[in-house]
Amino acid sequence: MAAKKRWLLKTEPSEFSFDDLVAKKKTVWDGISNALALQNLRLAKKGDPVLVYHTGNEKAAVGIATLASDPYADPKAGDPKLVVVDVKPTKKLKRPVTLAEVKANKKFKDFPLVRISRLSVVPVSDAEWAEILRLAGD
Repeated sequence: MAAKKRWLLKTEPSEFSFDDLVAKKKTVWDGISNALALQNLRLAKKGDPVLVYHTGNEKAAVGIATLASDPYADPKAGDPKLVVVDVKPTKKLKRPVTLAEVKANKKFKDFPLVRISRLSVVPVSDAEWAEILRLAGD
């Protein structure tokens, strides 16, 4: 069995926050239209762990979630190229890990969050995942 991939999914907390995900227990993660972000999302699999990242004024990884489905065509879009996934919360990070902290840490020099900051879905290496958890105190 192949090792699970890890992902970072971005959300604007004023529209849908990690706390909203916790309250709902599960949601359809939609609204992704960038071609590279969609390409990344199509590689995701049910059970993959996810870092939930708040954009806007926060700019920080705030929680861990799990993909509750494989990618599937967005039922609201009418375009099979647009895919969504179901996401369920796992736990809130002990403390948010800010983009400033990530950018200041040499271990993240190749992290897509730093290199291609506009992408809403990015892969996270095992080393990057471990470092974010370390910074969060988890």
